[in-house]
Amino acid sequence: MRARPSARAGAPVEALDLLARVGRGDFPSTVYLEGGDEAVKAAFLAEFRRAWAAEVPDAPQARVLRPDEQDVDAILAAYQNVSLFTPRELTVVFEVEDLGRSEKKVAAVAAGLARPAGGACLVLVESAGDSVRKTLEPLRAACSVRVAVEPPGEQALLRWGQRRLAAAGAEAEPGALEALLATCELDALAFLNEVGKLAVLGGREGRVTHAHVQALTAPRLGADLPDFLLAVASGDAAAAAQRLERLLAAGEGEGSVMWALGNLVAGSVGGWSRWKDLAFLLGRRLRPRELARALDAVYRAESAWKAGRTDARSALEQATREVASA
Repeated sequence: MRARPSARAGAPVEALDLLARVGRGDFPSTVYLEGGDEAVKAAFLAEFRRAWAAEVPDAPQARVLRPDEQDVDAILAAYQNVSLFTPRELTVVFEVEDLGRSEKKVAAVAAGLARPAGGACLVLVESAGDSVRKTLEPLRAACSVRVAVEPPGEQALLRWGQRRLAAAGAEAEPGALEALLATCELDALAFLNEVGKLAVLGGREGRVTHAHVQALTAPRLGADLPDFLLAVASGDAAAAAQRLERLLAAGEGEGSVMWALGNLVAGSVGGWSRWKDLAFLLGRRLRPRELARALDAVYRAESAWKAGRTDARSALEQATREVASA
């Protein structure tokens, strides 16, 4: 089914409800994604893009734009310039709040959204903010569907977990996801990250068990490393510092942690990363210039340590602070 225009967005719809709709091949022409939970936004976009890839195999990859890198004409061209000889395209525009600096730009994009072309689909993503950005209201009103993502409750998180497993061809036995959620203390970012690991553990059998959850959460050397990287990627400098101390106290070597930190940042700028989901999260949080500074911070810290200008712990603490606070 082709993406189609609909009545302008009014009250926000539930993210999971919209995913159920696009899973049936019914894509709105424009989506406005906002709210304070970046982890659930990332999960929504991953599921949305997966549904698009299944529906439009000729153009499975979304085009990613940012207003500080592409102008209004480029954004509208990606949405409106549809040819009979090219496949439908999905375009995701991050950091649309940058458009709010100019009322003329907001008005131009809003007017362009009222003229959909073909089966293209455009998703505008507003970063979390301390308050509602009223200057962006014309964009919200112009989109076919508006999705507001706030920290989900227990039942919603379990539904997200079930969707994540289903995408990997797995399902959880009764109570398994509930047990994992309890260990994550209802933290969406930690829970969804751990569900991704469960999908790998239970992927071969297609079933996630309590034993998988226990194996994932059992204390072991190095178990805190993903938690440390999670805090860094999400910008929680205080938690990152605390988890770094736990890592080193447990006997983890400074060199291995420094390598992991560098691998995380390198992955966020397009390189290979052992922690793909966390690298994606860091890349979503920081702009290209900030990512470049973060990568430079890791290189400088490692260079200072190896040259003997500082000790390993101090170098690692400095690099962690700079990347997490960027």
